[in-house]
Amino acid sequence: MAETIRVVVVDDHDMVRKGLGVLLESFPDLEPVGQAADGEHAIRLCAETDPDVVLLDLVMPDMSGPEVISCILKRNPHIKVIALTNYKDEQLVHGALNAGAISYLLKNVSIDELAAAIRSAHEGKSILAPEAAQALVKAATRPPKPGHDLTNREHEILRLIVSGMNNREIADHLIISQSTVKNHVTSIFMKLGVSSRAEAVALAVHHQLIDWPKP
Repeated sequence: MAETIRVVVVDDHDMVRKGLGVLLESFPDLEPVGQAADGEHAIRLCAETDPDVVLLDLVMPDMSGPEVISCILKRNPHIKVIALTNYKDEQLVHGALNAGAISYLLKNVSIDELAAAIRSAHEGKSILAPEAAQALVKAATRPPKPGHDLTNREHEILRLIVSGMNNREIADHLIISQSTVKNHVTSIFMKLGVSSRAEAVALAVHHQLIDWPKP
């Protein structure tokens, strides 16, 4: 006899949540053990019922999907979370998977496909909607943002360049030698693909490469 997989359904839409619960009951190896309409309730419910799998809507009013996933897995790391959503934008896909979701499905999935995904998740296997997989491929093939390889010190010096300081002023400010500053500036120019301070400043401002200190 197949092992029973205990499932929690989380969705802020009452009909969707209850409908999924009813549909899952039609599979003898799937056992709905609770439903939650928001993130905080979902976290408490998972702590109380200790399910095997959680079906989680990513867009809810109180907490973001990734936040809920992180909280659930921090307390119950063995739980497998399946993101089940209408949304396929790249940021949401990355947020859910980085938070620990094992699978990412759209709500147009059939109930049989959903049941199969729950079984796969319980076995530690990931299932991605084609749209989610496409978003990951798109991100992986996109050229990295300018300045992604700058060190912390180079970011600091770039910020001082943008503020208008010359090498001597930067050296005095950071209490390092001017030759060290010059070496850092040369490295910054090379990594940014620029040949002057003006070009470096323009690129840094355009791509928001520096964080200004809060007042």
